[in-house]
Amino acid sequence: MKRKSNAGRSSESRPPVKRRGQSGPRPSRKAGKKAKELNPKHFMNEAKSLVQVAYTPSRAIQDMPVDAILLKNMAAKGFVSPTEIQDKSLESILSGADFLGIAKTGTGKTGAFLVPLLHQYLGQKYHNQVLIILPTRELAVQVQDEFDSLSKGTGLKACSLIGGTSVPADIRKLRSGVHFVIGTPGRLLDLAKQGELKLASFRTLVLDEFDRLLDMGFIRDIERIVENMRNRKQSILFSATMTREQEPAINRILDHPVQVKVSDGQSTAEHIQQEVIEVRESDNKFEMLIQLLDQPEFQKVLVFAETKRGVSGLHKKMTRRGLKVGQIHGDKSQNYRQNTLNSFRSGQINILLATDVAARGLDIPDVSHVINYQAPGSLDSYIHRIGRTGRAGKTGKAYTFITATNV
Repeated sequence: MKRKSNAGRSSESRPPVKRRGQSGPRPSRKAGKKAKELNPKHFMNEAKSLVQVAYTPSRAIQDMPVDAILLKNMAAKGFVSPTEIQDKSLESILSGADFLGIAKTGTGKTGAFLVPLLHQYLGQKYHNQVLIILPTRELAVQVQDEFDSLSKGTGLKACSLIGGTSVPADIRKLRSGVHFVIGTPGRLLDLAKQGELKLASFRTLVLDEFDRLLDMGFIRDIERIVENMRNRKQSILFSATMTREQEPAINRILDHPVQVKVSDGQSTAEHIQQEVIEVRESDNKFEMLIQLLDQPEFQKVLVFAETKRGVSGLHKKMTRRGLKVGQIHGDKSQNYRQNTLNSFRSGQINILLATDVAARGLDIPDVSHVINYQAPGSLDSYIHRIGRTGRAGKTGKAYTFITATNV
């Protein structure tokens, strides 16, 4: 859902480092095709070519055919109009039909399924109505947070069941009675095998980020879960991509679904100012980064490195300089990563260091800047990285450091 724009403070100051704008550096003739693929100029031009005409919603938030308490909660979150996937999927999901949505992260798909499902189950006294399956713990926590804010005053309750947390605590959550269960496949299946998660009682199944669920090898777990949801009336599936390889699995889960495909989320490039920063042999790259971060407009910054070692090294150096910085990557525990993300969202730290894998799928509002301290190796990675800023119609800036090997 599109939020009301709160204009941040502006600044006339520019980072005192040499950089180029959208035109970028010239690709090296010697490097050939490989250099073109790694050259940020190529990424930037491709990103600009992906810009699409902004979607014009068919209605405002207050005109959506859902309960008044949900409209109130959406307004409290600053939503003024639905996104394309929310607008086009609402009536289909409300009707109870199976649904297939092709939409990438950042297009508002969490709201696209939560709002109509909350409306459907308002006033229900029975528990275990909706099961939502996601590929990662971080995504499950994000959906739980979104549920909590959208469901205020409804009496509906949800719990998240994810790996890395206490199994006895999860069992207590289930026994206390919840309407929505949000989780990752492994933990859900474990609790079902223990007889604590009664899969036969659920009426609605949601599979989010389905392509990632397949890529991460969860298809057998999902099929076991689906087989035991004998009273399932509606299945909702969202995927960023739709390939021939996915079709057999989708056809086994969905029954004549309504299908909606929306713009791929890469249109955010029109809200993002992209620039490169040249690093010469005589330059101190780390000091150039510090000079950037010292500028007052760098309020909430996501910095990418290619490897876990790169992230850890940066974190040590920046901590020594007294910066409020956190890090997330695969070597950190679930609790550590979640606490770090919470600190970044709340403003306790204003710089977050991450690898591509750790940040994939994260929805962090109001990121003012993205910095590619190490240039990504593919266009997909570049698009994903810069897409963390300039969201929900707001403007953002993305900087990419380049060295002689990139030019």
